[in-house]
Amino acid sequence: MTMRRYFKNLNFSLGVVLSTVVVAMALVSLFWTPYSPNTMDARHRMEAPSTVHPLGTDQYGRDLLSRVMVGAVNSIIVGLITVAIGMGAGVVLGLISVWGGRLTDEVIMRFSDLLFGFPAVLSAILITAVLGPSAVNAMLAIGIFYIPVFARLTRASALTVKGLDYIAAARAAGQAELTIIRRHVLPNILSPLIIQATIQFAVAILAEASLSYLGLGAQPPHPSWGRMLNEAQTFMALTPWMALFPGMAIAWTVLGFNLLGDGLRDILDPRLR
Repeated sequence: MTMRRYFKNLNFSLGVVLSTVVVAMALVSLFWTPYSPNTMDARHRMEAPSTVHPLGTDQYGRDLLSRVMVGAVNSIIVGLITVAIGMGAGVVLGLISVWGGRLTDEVIMRFSDLLFGFPAVLSAILITAVLGPSAVNAMLAIGIFYIPVFARLTRASALTVKGLDYIAAARAAGQAELTIIRRHVLPNILSPLIIQATIQFAVAILAEASLSYLGLGAQPPHPSWGRMLNEAQTFMALTPWMALFPGMAIAWTVLGFNLLGDGLRDILDPRLR
């Protein structure tokens, strides 16, 4: 499939553009920002957007553009690590559920039901409340919630593939079960997993912003879009830009990765082509 076919899909094209802007901003911030994101300047507190500070400054005189740029790094790291935790453990559990027998399948699925009984943010709040507020604990909490999501998807996809003729042919040829899983099952269930990972990436960013807003995510002075919203709410009437730009960054990023996931689903799912 050529890339031209991918970009014929409007959702995918828009998702790539929006996501690329966020990733580029994060990469640039690793090497350069207009100002140090944590440097305070009392003389320029709560300044409106200008040529000197394109997005204005916050209540401590810190440059908002610099903090939004560095906050993008935090959001992308959170998305990558949480999806890696959920996908890594979920795929393994899903495959064990299919190949481990009825009792194993029942135990794993009931464990998934138990985790699904709590909303993602509520589960994350409980875990971070026990372990303490930090970016690492927030990522761990969100990643744990993703495990049953990927486990169920892997189980459903693997059950479909397991009953196909080429799996029976591989067994007849004397291939071991682990070899069959590695060579024939995983490559054929990869598409729905990639789609799900892209969508959950966006959800993870939103969940981390929610936790940071509540004070359970990244701790000051490290820039986080959710914490920036929390700090801005006191000054909404005087300096609305302090909340506007971090909020726009969250909306832009979540929309971009959601569109990217929807586009990949439309392209890779043969039933939707």
